[in-house]
Amino acid sequence: QVQLVESGGGLVQAGGSLRLSCVASGSFSTINAMGWYRQAPGKQRELVARITYGGITNYRDSVKGRFTISRDIPKNTVHLQMNSLKSEDTSVYYCNMEYVLFPETLSAWGQGIQVTVSS
Repeated sequence: QVQLVESGGGLVQAGGSLRLSCVASGSFSTINAMGWYRQAPGKQRELVARITYGGITNYRDSVKGRFTISRDIPKNTVHLQMNSLKSEDTSVYYCNMEYVLFPETLSAWGQGIQVTVSS
């Protein structure tokens, strides 16, 4: 079983910054990728940023140039640095991990953390 613990959310004014962190623990062989998704009330969950074990990143267009995802492999941790925050970034952010627990490839989710950007 895998546990993902998120931290770093909160309330910030528009234009400000926050740094989200997610630490993975539990039983897994290899982490294929980690990422951050978000879901606002009444909307579908959407990918914000994702990073593979090899360091390949992808971002949704609306956060490019403002958000940066990074990972610390030895610590099984992923970070999301969010700068120039906008009110439309307000959402619950979820950490996701794609991993191998031989012979299966599985996905795990954190419980979510609130990010609120006031205008």
